[in-house]
Amino acid sequence: MINFKEDEKLNKLNHSCAHLLAQAVKHLYPEAKFWVGPVVEEGFYYDIDLGDKKITEEDLPLIEKEMKKCSKSAKNIVRKEISKEEALEMFKDDPYKIDLISRMDEEENVISCYTQGDFTDLCRGPHMDNTKELKYFKLIKFSGAYWKGDANNKMLQRIYGVCFPTEEELEEHLKELEERANRDHRKIGKDLGIFMMSDLVGRGLPMYLPNGFTMWNLLETYIRDKEIKRGYLHVQTPPLGNVNLYKTSGHLAHYKDAMFPIMEVEDEEYVLRPMNCPHHMVIYGNDIHSYRDLPIRIAEIARDCRYETSGSLKGIERVRTFCQNDSHIFCTPDQIESEFKNVVDLILEVYKELGITDYRFELSLRDPEDKVKYHDDDEMWNKAEDALRKIMNDIGVPYVEKIGEAAFYGPKLDVQLKPAVGNEFSLSTCQIDFCLPMKFDLKYVDQDGNKKTPVVLHRAVFGSLDRTIAYYLEETRGYLPTWLAPVQVKVIPVNEKYHLDYAKEVFEELKGLGFRVELDDRNEKLSYKTREAIVKKIPYLVILGQKEVDDNSISYRRSGSEETVTLSRKDFIKLLNKDVENKTRYDK
Repeated sequence: MINFKEDEKLNKLNHSCAHLLAQAVKHLYPEAKFWVGPVVEEGFYYDIDLGDKKITEEDLPLIEKEMKKCSKSAKNIVRKEISKEEALEMFKDDPYKIDLISRMDEEENVISCYTQGDFTDLCRGPHMDNTKELKYFKLIKFSGAYWKGDANNKMLQRIYGVCFPTEEELEEHLKELEERANRDHRKIGKDLGIFMMSDLVGRGLPMYLPNGFTMWNLLETYIRDKEIKRGYLHVQTPPLGNVNLYKTSGHLAHYKDAMFPIMEVEDEEYVLRPMNCPHHMVIYGNDIHSYRDLPIRIAEIARDCRYETSGSLKGIERVRTFCQNDSHIFCTPDQIESEFKNVVDLILEVYKELGITDYRFELSLRDPEDKVKYHDDDEMWNKAEDALRKIMNDIGVPYVEKIGEAAFYGPKLDVQLKPAVGNEFSLSTCQIDFCLPMKFDLKYVDQDGNKKTPVVLHRAVFGSLDRTIAYYLEETRGYLPTWLAPVQVKVIPVNEKYHLDYAKEVFEELKGLGFRVELDDRNEKLSYKTREAIVKKIPYLVILGQKEVDDNSISYRRSGSEETVTLSRKDFIKLLNKDVENKTRYDK
C-alpha cells in the first residue's frame, strides 16, 4: 500500500487537494470553519466545523462535484508570507485558525498562506502551482473527530480523500481499497459471527462469539501442544499486579503511557498488566535453581491490557485487551544461542504449517543516544546486540537492523508479516534480556557453586491471538482452512421427507468422529439453505438426495467452488481427515 506521507510527489499533490476540498466545502457551506488538513499515510483529510450540519454519504458526491469545478477554474496557487499580526487579521473569523496562529512563534516560524481564486488557507506548503493539476481525486469516507483529539472539545467533521497524478493510478488505488474493504476482518468477523464490539462494554474490548471462541481454542491448543513438545512449562498468572511489581521491572518508568491508570485498593496500588514478564520473573524466583535445571521455559496464554487511543483502535487487530502466546526462557549465557535458534525454528515451523509465507526478519536495536527510553547500561546493550547479530548470522536468515525499535530492556528479533492488504505488522518476536533478571535479583547455582544471574529470552510466536485471527480472516477472505473453521461441514437434505433420515445418519457419523458439523433440517427451499451456507463460507457443503441415499455416498461442494464432487462416505471422511491434518489453505 502506498504511503502518501513518504512519497514526495503524492504528498504535495494530496496536500494541495486538501485545500481544494476546503475551498469546495466553503462554497457549499459558507459558514464552515477549518481546523487542519494534513497528508496522512493513506491520503489526506480535513477537519471542519459545519455547525449543526452532519456529513452523510449523499454529501460526498456533491462536494466532489464542487471540487471539480474549482479544479477546472485553473486558478494559480500562490504562496504569501505574512506577519503574525496580518495572519490574525486575515483569519479573524475562524477561531480554529486563530488558535493555530496564536501558538506560533514569529521568530522561529515563517507564517505562510496559500491562495487559489476566492479561497485562502493557512499552510506551510509546499503546493502544486495551479488547481488544474488536481484532476484525479476521490473522497473516501468521513467521520467525527474531536478538536485537537480531546474528547472534552467540540466534535468536528473529518473528510478523507486521495489524489493521484493520473486516472489510471486513481482507479488502481480505488480497486485496492475495494479489495481491502472486502477483506476487512471487521466485516468478515461480523458476517461469520466471530466477534462483536459494544460501546456499553467499552471501546477496544472485543467479545468472541461461539464461532470466534472455537477459532480461539483451536489456535490456543495448536500452539500450546507445540510448546509442550519442546519442553515449555505452562503457568497462569493474574491479569493485574501491585504497582511495586512494575516499579521493580521498570515498566512503570518506561512504559507508563501505554498502561491503564493505577487503581487504589485497601491502601495498595494495582495496575492492569501490560505484559507478563514481571509475573514470570517472580515465578522463577519462587524456587532455587541449579544450572542443571536450565533452561526453564515458562509459557502462558495470557490476557494483557494496554491503553490505546480510540483513534488507533481497529477491530481485533488493535485493541485495549489482547491475549499473548507468551514465554520467558531462563537460561545460562552458554545456552542463549541454542535457545534462540530453537525459537526461530519454532516460528518457521508454525509459519510453514499455517501457510504463512510473506514475512521478513527485523533486528530491533536501541538508539544509543536515547538514555531515557532505554535501560542505561552500554555494556549490557553491546553484549546483547552482538549476541543477537551473531545468532542471526549463524542461522543464516536474512534480516535488517532497525535502530530505536528495541524494548527498553533489550534488543529483539521481530518477524514482520506482509498481509494481503494493508501495512506490515509484527506477529512473532524474540528478545534477549540481561536487564530484568538483575532487577528481580534472579539467580541460579552454577557448577562452581557460585550464584549467577540467568539470561531471559522473551518470546511470542503468536504475538497476539487476536491479531492472528484478524490476519487469518483477511488473508483467507473468510474462506478458513478446514482445521480452523468453526463449522467444517454443513449437511443439507434435498427433501426433508425422503432424505432427512440419511442426512441425520451422515451428520451423526461425522459428529461422532469429532468433526464440527451442522445439519440443516429446516423446512426451507434447498436454494435458500445452500445460499446461506455459501455466505457463511463453510468449507464443505454436503447435499444429499436420492442418488446419495441409494449409493450410500456423499456429494459435496468446497467453499468458493461451484464444482460438485461425489465420493463414498469412507473416502469423504478420509478427505476431511487429510484436509484437517495438512491444514490446507484453499484461498491461495
